[in-house]
Amino acid sequence: MDAVVEAAGQQLDRLVRVQPDFPQPGVLFRDLTPVLADAMALDLLARALVAPAPTATLVAGIEARGFLLGAVAAMSLGVGVLALRKPGKLPGEVLSESYDLEYGAAALQVHPGDVPADARVLVIDDVLATGGTVAAACRLLRRAGAEVVGVSVAVELAALGGRAALARQEADVPVSTVRAW
Repeated sequence: MDAVVEAAGQQLDRLVRVQPDFPQPGVLFRDLTPVLADAMALDLLARALVAPAPTATLVAGIEARGFLLGAVAAMSLGVGVLALRKPGKLPGEVLSESYDLEYGAAALQVHPGDVPADARVLVIDDVLATGGTVAAACRLLRRAGAEVVGVSVAVELAALGGRAALARQEADVPVSTVRAW
């Protein structure tokens, strides 16, 4: 599977659009939408994202681009997908997990009834930046009764220290990245 991860990384290098000063001055935004629009690149990325956790029984995609990657990754693995949503987006009973951002606070939610008691969940997102969102996703899924078998992201912004921050909060969760910049 290392060849699949390397091929997916090459596709990310080729297709990811770098947008300076978005969403605010000084930020260098990595836009994955060209990858999503390319069938071959998207298929390679999905296979690379699930390669580290072949025993996962469920994939959890983090709002919003994580939904897209999570869905294709789940199909590649032959399992279902959970949508980890922002507050107010899911009807009925939800579990919620709050976390801090550099500029405030946020939360993720999930329907607890969507998480089977024996679920082995792979958390998927597009970017690992500071690690707070992914750590909250892991805590939320554990509270719902799942075993988190790994975190897999398309891109890691290594300079922001998210991997180290995540390791401090979720030391037992393996983290895989297709491409680090």
